[in-house]
This record gives sequence, C-alpha cells and structure tokens, in this order.
Amino acid sequence: MALELSARHEWVLQSEIRNMSIECDRVGGINLSQGVCDTEVPPAVRQGAQSAIDEGINIYTRYDGLEELRKAIAAKQKIFTGLEMDPEREVIVSSGATGALYCACLALLNPGDEVIVFEPYYGYHISTLVATQAVPVYVQLHPPAWSFEFASLEKAVTSRTKAILINTPANPSGKVFSREELEHIATFASKHDLFIFTDEIYEHFLYDGYRHIPPATLPGMRERTITISGLSKTFSITGWRIGYCLCDARWAQTIGYFNDLVYVCAPAPLQMGVARGLEALGADYYESLSREYASKRDRVCRALKKAGLNPHVPQGAYYILADISGLPGKNSKERAMYLLERTGVASVPGEAFYDGDGGENLARFCFAKEDDVLEDACKRLQGL
Repeated sequence: MALELSARHEWVLQSEIRNMSIECDRVGGINLSQGVCDTEVPPAVRQGAQSAIDEGINIYTRYDGLEELRKAIAAKQKIFTGLEMDPEREVIVSSGATGALYCACLALLNPGDEVIVFEPYYGYHISTLVATQAVPVYVQLHPPAWSFEFASLEKAVTSRTKAILINTPANPSGKVFSREELEHIATFASKHDLFIFTDEIYEHFLYDGYRHIPPATLPGMRERTITISGLSKTFSITGWRIGYCLCDARWAQTIGYFNDLVYVCAPAPLQMGVARGLEALGADYYESLSREYASKRDRVCRALKKAGLNPHVPQGAYYILADISGLPGKNSKERAMYLLERTGVASVPGEAFYDGDGGENLARFCFAKEDDVLEDACKRLQGL
C-alpha cells in the first residue's frame, strides 16, 4: 500500500484568514485580515507571567488549569453576568478558546451529529465540527442587522441535530444577539433537547449601547449551555493560547479529560499571568476597551466608505464586513487580492465565512491594531 495522508487532511486545509496573512507578508502590506490583536498587553498580565516564571511556576498544571486562574474566571463571571460557576468542577482552562471548543465537541458530539451554525460563520468553528466528524447545518443571517427568521431554525433541525452554535458578539459580522433572539433560541433548544455551544470571546467589545447576554443566564439554559471564551482578545495575548470552557459539572470533567489528552495543559506561567490580570483589572478596564475600539471601528468604517467599500457597521467584536462588489474580480478572493495589490491592505474574502455563495461580494477587515497602523491603512484605502 502506498504511503499517503489520512482522509482527515482535507478537514484541516489552510484557512483563508492565514492565507491572506501570508499574501500580506509577501507584498509587505498592512494586515487587516487576521485577528492577531497586536495592541498593548496590560502591565498586570505581563508582569504576572514574568513573575510566575521567576517563581518556578513552569511545570504541568492540573488538567483543568491552575486553581488561581479557575477561581479568577469564576469570580469574573459572577461579577459581569451573575452566573455562579464552581471553579473546582465547572471551569476548564484550555489552549485557547479554539482548544476549549474542540475538547467540548470531542466530549459531547458523536460522528454524524448535526450542529446548527449561523452564517457568516467563523471558519475554525466549522473546521472543528468537521474534524470531530460532526455535521454543520447552516442558518443564514441577513444584513444589515444580520437578522434571521425564527422559522429557519425549525427548517434546519432533524432527528440528528445535537446542538446549536452561537457566536456573540460574532466574528465576522459583529452581530450581538438580542435577548429576544436568544430567548427564541433557548426555547428552540429546550424543545429539541439540544446543547448550546456559545463562543463569547468578544464579550467586552461592544458598541452603541449593545449589551452582551450570555445564553447560560437565560432560564433553564445553564445545564445545556457550553460557554466558550478566553482572554486572547481582551488582554491582547492571542499567542498565549489561554481559553476556557464553563459548563455544568456533568459535562466539564470529560471535556477536561479530552483537554488533558490533546493539550495536557495551557502554559503554566501564562495561566498565572492571566489570573493576575483578572484579579487586578476592574470594570473600568473592560469599559475602556469598548470606547477605544469603537473609535477604531469608526475610523476604519469612514475610510471604507470613502473608498467606495460600503461597511456593515458592527455592533460588537472587532471586524467589519464591507461590500467589495465594485472591485474587479469574479469572486471575493480575486477582489480581495486586487485590493491587496492596489493598496497593500489585506482583508479576508467573504467566501471564507459562507458555505455557499453568500460572501462573494464581501471582505472582512480587522481593526484590532495600534492607531498609527490603522491611520496608515485608512490612508491607503481612501487612495483607492
């Protein structure tokens, strides 16, 4: 038998987000494609990690993370959402939010189980489902408000449906799901006995008075909601890979065991740095994030509009989907490449966020950048 890759290799093809980062490096451009979040790391977080290394916190942690971090996560959750989570039994620290979702899928989904996903979606969500042999089923969100018909959920559900995945605030659309929408989803999940996987990594990036409502806080939803989040975006530490999962103890232990199998543990001193940051930073820090990023959002939206690339102004997160239909090209990839070659600004083709052709006229721009970088990017875009 000839040596060859496993059949799984097709499940993990290079993401379009990383492809565009590579293309950006090729031309020496400005990368507004990947959400690397290269803004300043809070001093308490940096110093906490540095001190942890000096203090010898460098060995394996418990499979579900350092006690200090689990307690800090639970305390923050209580303060901001009112949700009480037992740090000994219901908090799992993992290798990034993507790692937490992967372990949750391994623990709770069987091959062939269907998961309802809203599109435009974050591609890693889909790759994770497919890699664990689950089957994504799509419900489309419609601009400009990125709304969906409640009836579309009933059309999507089958006897094989096991879960529904929500990203709020959402990547790439910036949608913040309303209480009415979440209550309808909660009723739907209860009716069909579904898990709710919810990615809340952008929970502190909110604009124009929008509020983040964790699905687990809705009546009857705590036991069936698997909350996925992390500190990569909030503390600008995307390379540290510190994420977590919050859920009922019935699910948490097995998710933790898969975390142990796949990752062993997230980096110990970096866990401590995050714990120290959570302990030191209060509500003012998180509120300042929203103000700072709202200003960044508005600056890039103005530039896109002047460039003739009409933006869908996001309610949360730090991405903008813009209409690039006026650019040359047969599809969003060709149009995004034209934009990169012409201006040196990299974006992500909209097709990366759709199963069908819904993203052909869209591109995603990330504004989690230092102000001088954004200023340069805006000047280049306006020169289009």
